[in-house]
Amino acid sequence: MAITIKEVSGKRELKKFSQYPVDILYKGNPYYVPALILDEVGTLSKEHNPAFEYCESVYYMAYKDGNPVGRIAGIINHQVNEKSGKKIARFGFVDFTDDNEVSKALFDKVESWARDKGMTEICGPMGFTDMDHEGMLVEGFDQLGTMAAIYNYPYYPEHLDNMGYEKEIDWVEYKIDIPDRIPEKHQRISDIVQQKYNLKVLKFRKTSDVVNNYGQKIFELINTAYADLFGYSTLTQKQIDYYIKMYIPLLRLENLTLITAENDELVGLGIAIPSLSRALQKARGRLFPFGFIPLLKALKGKNDVVDLMLVAIRPDYQSKGVNALLFSDLIPVFIKNGYGYAESNPELEVNEKVQLQWQYFNRTQHKRRRAYLKKL
Repeated sequence: MAITIKEVSGKRELKKFSQYPVDILYKGNPYYVPALILDEVGTLSKEHNPAFEYCESVYYMAYKDGNPVGRIAGIINHQVNEKSGKKIARFGFVDFTDDNEVSKALFDKVESWARDKGMTEICGPMGFTDMDHEGMLVEGFDQLGTMAAIYNYPYYPEHLDNMGYEKEIDWVEYKIDIPDRIPEKHQRISDIVQQKYNLKVLKFRKTSDVVNNYGQKIFELINTAYADLFGYSTLTQKQIDYYIKMYIPLLRLENLTLITAENDELVGLGIAIPSLSRALQKARGRLFPFGFIPLLKALKGKNDVVDLMLVAIRPDYQSKGVNALLFSDLIPVFIKNGYGYAESNPELEVNEKVQLQWQYFNRTQHKRRRAYLKKL
C-alpha cells in the first residue's frame, strides 16, 4: 500500500500525534519512557507554548494501509538562527516503524517544508528549546530511558545515515554510583571554594520561597550558563514564567541546592529529582484516571535512582570548584534517601568542564545520543 503523509493540526490530531509512540510503536518496550501526552500536546500548541514567540512549526503523520506508522515535526527557531546567522530548520518528535519508505516519506516532507521556508540546512532531533528532548540515541539501547531524554530503536540512526544525514554533535550520559560518603578530595575542594569566594549554600522548606525569591533568578542563571551551548535558545520572560509554574512545584526541595555569592547573587544551582522512569511507564503517558498515583509515589517515596536534571554555574565561577560545593550538599541527601546511582542526563561530549565534575566518582558512560545535520 502507498504511504500517505498527513499534516496534523488541532488538539485532537495533536493528541493522536503524541499517542502514537506510547500506544503503538513502543507499547511493551522495557526501556522506553513515555512523555506525558498532555504535556507534549501543550508543547506542540501555539496556545500554550511561549516558544512560539520566535518559533514556527509543522507536524506530519505517516499512514500505511490506514494505520499510523510514523510522525515528525519541523521547527524553525528564528531566535537561534538570528544569533548564528544561519538558516537551519529542526526536525524533532520523530518516530517511525522500521520501514525505509516510511522514514523517507516523512523526512522528504519536512525537508520540503524547510526549503519552502528558505532554510538551507536541517538538524535534529531537537525541540523548540533546550527544555525539550534532543539527540537521537546511538548507544545504550538496552538502558532504561529517562524523563529528560529520547529513547529510540537501534534502527533509527541507520535510517538517518541512509538518508544522507551526518553527525553534527553528540551528547553522552553517565550512570554515577552514589558513594557511601562524600569523597575526601571532593570535600576538601568544596571547603576551600566556599571559604575563598564567600559562598553560601541555600536550602528551602517552602516551594513558595523558591518561587517568590529565586524562581526568576534560577532561569536567568540557566540563560547565562547555557548561552554558548549548542543550539541554545535564550528563554524569554514568558517562558521563564511558564517554566516556574510548571517545574518548581514538582521539586522535592531537599534535592534543590542553590549557591549564592555576595549580595545574594545566584552563581550555581543543582536540581535533582527521584527517577520517574518506571512511574511514567506505568502511567503510559497519562495522568488520569490513575497515572498520577505511581508518579506521586516516585516523587515522594523511596527510589533507587536520582536524575540530575540541571546543573548550572555562572560562567565567571566555572572551573573554580563550585560544582564540588553543590554535590557536597546533595550527596548526603542522596545517601539518606537510599539512591543507588544517579543519571547524569545528556551532556555535550565537547563540554569538558561538565565531564570533569564526575572525576571523583565511580561512573559508567552508558548512553550516547546525536544531533544529525543535512544540507538542503
